Amino acid sequence: MSYELIALLMFATMMLMLLTGQRVFGAIGFVGAFAALLLWGDGGAEMAFSSTIKLMKWYPLMTLPMFIYMGYIMSESRIADDLYEMFHVWMGPIHGGLAIGTIGLMVIISAMNGLSVAGMAIGATIALPELLRRGYDKIMVTGVIQAGSSLGILVPPSVVLVLYGMIARQPVGQLWLAGVFPGLLMASLFVIYIAVRCKLQPKLGPPLAKEERTVSWGTKIKLLRAGILPLLIFFSMTGLFVMGVTSLVESSAVGATVATLAALVKGRLTRKVMETTLRKTLQVTCMFMWIILAALCFGAVFDGLGAVKAIEFFFVDRMALSPWEVLIMMQISYIIMGMFLDDTAMLVIVAPLYVPLVGALGFDLIWYGVLYTITCQIAYMTPPFGYNLFLMRAMAPPEITLADIYRSITPFVLVMVFGLAIVMAFPEVALWLPNWHYGK
Repeated sequence: MSYELIALLMFATMMLMLLTGQRVFGAIGFVGAFAALLLWGDGGAEMAFSSTIKLMKWYPLMTLPMFIYMGYIMSESRIADDLYEMFHVWMGPIHGGLAIGTIGLMVIISAMNGLSVAGMAIGATIALPELLRRGYDKIMVTGVIQAGSSLGILVPPSVVLVLYGMIARQPVGQLWLAGVFPGLLMASLFVIYIAVRCKLQPKLGPPLAKEERTVSWGTKIKLLRAGILPLLIFFSMTGLFVMGVTSLVESSAVGATVATLAALVKGRLTRKVMETTLRKTLQVTCMFMWIILAALCFGAVFDGLGAVKAIEFFFVDRMALSPWEVLIMMQISYIIMGMFLDDTAMLVIVAPLYVPLVGALGFDLIWYGVLYTITCQIAYMTPPFGYNLFLMRAMAPPEITLADIYRSITPFVLVMVFGLAIVMAFPEVALWLPNWHYGK
């Protein structure tokens, strides 16, 4: 049996196990370890063991539990509530103002958490009821919350980019900085779309009633101060890292510490909040650790088989595709897989194939990490089984149907595709900041 056929059989077996409902890390790790034993005998067991040692020696991995903890402590202590109240007062008087403020809220939550789930939970429980109560169109606001929450995997500290950095062997610090401007670009495109749409169709996003706008300047300033606290937490983490004061791991520790102190100062650091935060942090961290371990083992077997070279030969030589055509096909495959899998599963399944191929085609792997992440954002919201669609259905009130959710995301997906095209056409949007910071 040829190595190419063995690689295809491994991939097909893994996909079959996933379709039967097996856990992602179990399916990937089992196929990788079993194939290693069949191909190389007892010595193949060393591949899984060496992957474990490699994982334990990867120092930037310490940032993972820190940032997950920081996000949950901010969420559980309800510091995000203060942010939304600030946006409500300052942005409410204009058409679509609360929806625009919600996008701003999502950007800040993303900068504190790194996961889209937290933004979705906060948006669906805090922003959605308020927007509906104030007469906003349910389809518009449902799309706003889904699109805004997807920024969590792009704006630093993105946990997805940490995983990509581990699997692609790229510096996490550079990946984070590469995600800053594309993340802000995507948020800006969302804001422009909301502002223009609500200006043309005012009933979609009516301004606050006059009686609700009569808030004293003292109250506005007080709310502004409350909203500044999350920004200070973000600056203490990312700002110090960009200025070179702290390393990547140190910045994660600073962020976790400052978030805890903020909850303490607010008087919200209760035993229940701490217990819930620590339990969720442990659950999510362990899940990611197992997935990374399985991906490293699977990738090592693929490298040993030379599957990447075979795929490169098939696309470039046999099908005579240009590097850009191959890259576009990769992004389309991510969107298709995103209908059935979450971002982590997609990454660990195809990274052993795609990442070396992208490097062989002459593309920058830092830039490609951003493209992958944006494509995951799009895949999150692509019917019929987009990850965010079902999260929204689980959290939304009964009057918002699944059909409403599907309709709501169409314009935002088109906006995100436009943003992806900009980053693909102008790589410096992603690469300028890391190149400047690291003096390239």
